[in-house]
Amino acid sequence: MNPVVIAVAITGSVPRKKDNPAVPVTPAEQVESTHEAYEAGATLVHIHVRNDDESPSSDPQRFAAVKEGVEKHCPGMIVQFSTGGRGRDPSARGSSLYLKPDMASLSTGSVNFPTIIYENSAAFVEDLARKMKELGVLPEIEIFDLSHLHGARRLIEAGLMNARPHVQFVMGVKNALPAEEPLIDILLSETKRVIPRATWTAAGIGRHQSEVMGWALARGADAVRTGLEDNIRVAKDRLARSNAELVSLAAEAIAKAGRRVATPDEARRILGLRPAAGAKAA
Repeated sequence: MNPVVIAVAITGSVPRKKDNPAVPVTPAEQVESTHEAYEAGATLVHIHVRNDDESPSSDPQRFAAVKEGVEKHCPGMIVQFSTGGRGRDPSARGSSLYLKPDMASLSTGSVNFPTIIYENSAAFVEDLARKMKELGVLPEIEIFDLSHLHGARRLIEAGLMNARPHVQFVMGVKNALPAEEPLIDILLSETKRVIPRATWTAAGIGRHQSEVMGWALARGADAVRTGLEDNIRVAKDRLARSNAELVSLAAEAIAKAGRRVATPDEARRILGLRPAAGAKAA
């Protein structure tokens, strides 16, 4: 029963709390929601922060508050910061990396989103990758297009990233990769060809969350991703009550696939991360 990392994306830049009251916004709400998700089996938390008006924020103090709370209340949990660009000043997207989270997201190319262009120029991506390497932060490569895998390989070849990143296929964003099962096989095959040492997962957006998770588990994914950033419903007519509820559903899917939920220590070993502060290496 190979263990599977459960990643929980607790907030995101959308939807806002008005779309689902369970979405945590303040640092205190985010820490509480993460702790509940941790108790349900999540071992990696993907973090965005927001301003008081709920708009996306790049405030390092807010990132620091969430990181400190997670490390205090969720022993061993992997902390991953978002460097995503929706609603954030590009110059500030990497401004919290100095806090040295375990991981950070890294998009290696631009892509069309529903209403905007998610812009990631080559120079900008290289700068973020360089900062992550200098600070010992493991990148999670966000794949919105097949070319983004080759962007990651170029970073490896340039010495800006180690050869064992974590790769996530993002499926179901309008104008980007559709949530269609044959695409996982194409993406996975190309990942194994150009970045053979990478670990991988896939994220399904909105109503595609559970089906993409199933496709990934069937193909031996190292991790699954869930959470209110990607999906605010558990059914067409019912909003999710919490991130923990979505994590519990992910744990059930893992069990049905004949696998088990990874512990925090196992999650760190699977992703090639250092032991948590204060922990002894096995």
